[in-house]
Amino acid sequence: MAVIKANSEDVKLLGRLMRAEAEGEGEQGMLMVGNVGVNRILGNCLDFRDIRLMKQMVFQRPGGFEATVKGYFYQRARERDTRLARRVINGEKIWPASNSLWFFRPSGGCPGTWYNQSNAGRFKAHCFYNPSATDCPAVY
Repeated sequence: MAVIKANSEDVKLLGRLMRAEAEGEGEQGMLMVGNVGVNRILGNCLDFRDIRLMKQMVFQRPGGFEATVKGYFYQRARERDTRLARRVINGEKIWPASNSLWFFRPSGGCPGTWYNQSNAGRFKAHCFYNPSATDCPAVY
């Protein structure tokens, strides 16, 4: 059962985002990007208040995803992309992105905090950051 509302176009949009942001990190990395996106819709907190729809989340400015300004994002979603997107829309969570609202690729190690949020862990090249349960209870 879906944890957020999503039609077939939303699934494709999230799949394209997951691929464009993390294809080089494999399916697990792509799922983590999806977790961050779903958490931003669920959270309704911090920088993501009133982000209720997939399109709002994907194209949020400022604070949105870097991939949306690059051409690769605009290629159509493949079957694998939509399959992975459906998994996170249906509630699958992958640590360390389970409760994360942010991730980035540092040139070195993961800072302990980013945007005043705690480091949840690293997967390959990306560091993931969680809000506190007090600030964003809906992502927990």
